[in-house]
Amino acid sequence: MMTIFVDMDEVLADTYGQHIAWYNKNHQQSLTKEAIVSGEVWENVPAAHQESVKKHAFMPGFFRNLTPMEDSIEVMQALYNKHEVYIATAATQFPTSLKEKCDWLDEHMPFISWQHRILCGHKFILKGDLLIDDRVYNLENFDGDTLLYNSKHNTLETGYTRVSHWQEIAKLLL
Repeated sequence: MMTIFVDMDEVLADTYGQHIAWYNKNHQQSLTKEAIVSGEVWENVPAAHQESVKKHAFMPGFFRNLTPMEDSIEVMQALYNKHEVYIATAATQFPTSLKEKCDWLDEHMPFISWQHRILCGHKFILKGDLLIDDRVYNLENFDGDTLLYNSKHNTLETGYTRVSHWQEIAKLLL
């Protein structure tokens, strides 16, 4: 049995897609994920709109209604049954996200008890076997194995084992 830490944003929940949806709604645009090759959403919109996209994560409601990543719920349930699994999310970076992320987990992954939810800042303090995250700055100082979950914003990152979807994680860990 392994101790596994799993990030929420852009690993379990589609924050990138939410940024695009909010951008399109607020600016009457039709941006798609497929149209973006790399970078953050805010880096792929006109300069006049960049600040508004950067503010999304600070707005009430942004984190509450994220779409779960495909197959994440089923694979997380299986991982939770086989390993010691914790959600490790940098919720303190966006204060309104604390309750919204807990409510999201209660709805989509109620099998993950409050004792297995770590709402933190820096993740280098975590001690375990594996960290699954989309941000290299979280992986680089983790004292264990890592998996970099693919996202448009990390396409240019190298030096990490990548996973593209939850079925790939299932094949590796179940």
